Amino acid sequence: MRAIFFGTPAIAVPSLEALVEVAEVVGVICQPDRPQGRGLKLQEPPVKQRALELGLDVYQPLKVRDGALRQRLLERQPDVGVVIAYGRILPGDVLSAPRRGCVNLHASLLPRLRGAAPIQWSIIRGDTETGISLMQMDEGLDTGPVYVREPISIGKEDSGQDLADRLGLLAADVVRKYLADVVSETLLATPQDEALATHAPLITAEICKLNFGEPAEVVTNLVRGLSPRPGAFTFIGGKRFKLLRCRPISPRQALAPGEVGVLYGEDVVIGCGGGEAIQILLGQVEGRAAMGPAELLRGRALQPGMVAK
Repeated sequence: MRAIFFGTPAIAVPSLEALVEVAEVVGVICQPDRPQGRGLKLQEPPVKQRALELGLDVYQPLKVRDGALRQRLLERQPDVGVVIAYGRILPGDVLSAPRRGCVNLHASLLPRLRGAAPIQWSIIRGDTETGISLMQMDEGLDTGPVYVREPISIGKEDSGQDLADRLGLLAADVVRKYLADVVSETLLATPQDEALATHAPLITAEICKLNFGEPAEVVTNLVRGLSPRPGAFTFIGGKRFKLLRCRPISPRQALAPGEVGVLYGEDVVIGCGGGEAIQILLGQVEGRAAMGPAELLRGRALQPGMVAK
């Protein structure tokens, strides 16, 4: 089985490693190196780093619709393309280049949460279960028929990163267990039920802005889903404050939505809608490292009576 792999971030690395176990990987396609950090130094994406360690051929096209990518695939004569978190929508001529087309390892139980950010939205919306769907790709947005759905539970304290790490490992297991049967056509796909489709759009700055008028659980789910990146944020004391970990708590004092309070000398809480509150476990003031509640108080980043806006 000859395979082409498409992927870019760390969540895709376990699937690449699994693919090497079950197929001859004749090429790896990932996004170009990007400038990162304060020095804006070019950084290789995690998939590229691992592919080079494995001695695989890596291609990082700037464009996917100019015919060059399709030609590269045709030259390598793959049986299948395996896609996970590549980061670009692939055109029809690329999808059809492998003999059996391209399959996608999508991080939701399709047709739920089609789109760019299914991991974050599964937590933000308070879901208790998600998973990996192995689907045949078409030119729609995660609309192709599905071969298998492998579920996984979402823990009450899982962050977006925690869940991504677990889903990355689950996707690799799906590659090991099912890819050969897909290519041999032993395993057949079934169409998605359009009536059950929901969407997981791109995470924007507007989505990341906290609204403390919401119930504590809603605020907590947003924080969890967006942690550590891009992070849910508010403004306190005129500075941008990123909330990285919190939990609902029964307030022992009346707090207005967004009002900062302190319990037992060092437990920092913020009022939410309906008289509820959250307890801050980890936060980050712009330009500073992430800190726990005691450090936030000592540095006066948070003080009783401040109001998050």
